[in-house]
Amino acid sequence: MAFSSTITDAIAAYTGLSPAAFFTILALMIGVYRLVSGMFVGPEELKPQERSFSTMEIPAVVEPVQLGEITEEELRVYNGSDPKKPLLMAIKGNVYDVSMSRMFYGPGGPYALFAGRDASRALALMSFDPQDLTGNLEGLEPDELEVLQDWEYKFMEKYVKVGQLVSEKGKNACNGWR
Repeated sequence: MAFSSTITDAIAAYTGLSPAAFFTILALMIGVYRLVSGMFVGPEELKPQERSFSTMEIPAVVEPVQLGEITEEELRVYNGSDPKKPLLMAIKGNVYDVSMSRMFYGPGGPYALFAGRDASRALALMSFDPQDLTGNLEGLEPDELEVLQDWEYKFMEKYVKVGQLVSEKGKNACNGWR
């Protein structure tokens, strides 16, 4: 008991703090020291689970494969269900590789229903209705066609064009996008 009262008196005399304030500040200083010194740990000192994260394999970027002419039926297999295939989407008959935005157009993404399809009408109408997932632009208003044109410019700027939609017979399947 005498020892603790001696320590308490010494803390108050030398620091001007109450023992509770002194030990609180001491604990905070130790915490900050451990936090800051932990930022400067060399790779050889990492724990095994941290080391596996730091050397985690990053998938290689694959160059888009040019498909040329493709039918709407052939396009459907590029909807993200097979992770080994690129993720493709068409606008106004032009097929784009959107694999770099898999988090948006891949399975579970907010725009996954557009993948593997010509989404021209849906984009023009800003619609998620499955019946609008078509290249048919008949009956669209000029402002809706302008919205679609803006989408096409964005896709031309961001993604690589890898093909063109054609009809089953091999001639252009206009579906209204010319």
